[in-house]
Amino acid sequence: MNMIVVLVLLVLVGGTFLIISRHRQKAQYDIVEEQGTQPRIATPRASVVPLFKLATPIGWKAGEMPIAAAGLKVQPFATGLDHPRWLLALPNGDVLVAETNAPPKPDDNKGFAGWVERKLQGEAGATGKSANRITLLRDTNGDGIADQRTVLLSGLNSPFGMALVGDQLYVADTDALLRFPFKVGETKITAKSQKVLDLPAGRINHHWTKNVVAAPDGSKLYVTIGSNSNVGERGQGVEQGRAAIWEVDPKTGDHRIYAYGLRNPNGMGWEPTTHTLWTVVNERDALGSDLVPDYLTNVQFGGFYGWPWFYWGTYPDSRPRDPAPELIEETSIRPDYAVGPHTASLGLAFATGARLGPAFAEGAFIGQHGSWNRDPLSGYKVIFVKFVMGQPVGKPVDVLAGFLDAKGRAHGRPVGVVVAKDGGLLVADDVGNSIWRVGLR
Repeated sequence: MNMIVVLVLLVLVGGTFLIISRHRQKAQYDIVEEQGTQPRIATPRASVVPLFKLATPIGWKAGEMPIAAAGLKVQPFATGLDHPRWLLALPNGDVLVAETNAPPKPDDNKGFAGWVERKLQGEAGATGKSANRITLLRDTNGDGIADQRTVLLSGLNSPFGMALVGDQLYVADTDALLRFPFKVGETKITAKSQKVLDLPAGRINHHWTKNVVAAPDGSKLYVTIGSNSNVGERGQGVEQGRAAIWEVDPKTGDHRIYAYGLRNPNGMGWEPTTHTLWTVVNERDALGSDLVPDYLTNVQFGGFYGWPWFYWGTYPDSRPRDPAPELIEETSIRPDYAVGPHTASLGLAFATGARLGPAFAEGAFIGQHGSWNRDPLSGYKVIFVKFVMGQPVGKPVDVLAGFLDAKGRAHGRPVGVVVAKDGGLLVADDVGNSIWRVGLR
């Protein structure tokens, strides 16, 4: 069935075709079975028209808040922001937030796939103009609420990740890694940026968010670059340097691919026991509600994680336009931990410095932005994955939920998570335009 016929069907029967598609693609397994170190890997159920089920955003009314885990409490750290996506906690307690949205992507919005993309973005409240700024938030009296707010940087280009190394602040715009002179305590940067290097972007720029973290000694930077398609359907020519994590020399801009075959990595962090780099990755869509699990994994230097030809190690995907390179299946690495299919797991913060009690003392917090390609919905929460001796164990537990109401509408959608200087957990909510603080009750 070609794309025109599919579109005609959609026009003629309205939502009926999507309802039928949704019924046929409804999840067969509880998401708990599809999480952990040994998840159930279901049978693929590919379809011409992908399941479309997204929580309609409704925001938060006065007094409404997410629900924290037992023994914890939640309060607004900051409200009235403009699509806050990512956070950086500074050593003095200040918090930086990237208020940002997608850049123009004219060649990623063509045909049926573009129609789906536009509908997704519109229903998620992500079609507005990007604020393109980094805001500094300060809690001057220690009550867990930011009472000072200043624009640290403006005029950026869909900024996302931030990293502080000495007196240099690095910002990952969608198309470049930038450096600014900055001393902790300052509230505004007036100096012009220095470009460290260009990052893959262009007229498609399918996964536009770029994150950056520094090595513990500050000698290297690590940058996430998402793929330019769902599953290589545009061919590998548009994927050069993408679906990867780059290692960058901040002094020279020289870089190399540190790991690849990662469809859309976002959050990164250094596991405190093994001192190794970990990331959370958004996996592919349109194989049914039970596939493919998003995951948390240790990032091995030179490692290949399967995209687009394989998932969860060596499960083959027949959809990529270009054939797999010879012998690549033998090198495909199985991730360490599944966090569930279609959860859109973006934020990652290890519990170092957290003061949330013994249940959340060793492990990783993960912000799950929420599904559009699963029935029932998945994600829309912050979870915690326990670690023992540097490795994830057991099943994830909810830290912050209640982002969906009884009708399946979204008050908010979590993105970035970070442990603040005071030990609280901060969560960026880009639909609720808020930052939530989770602390001990």
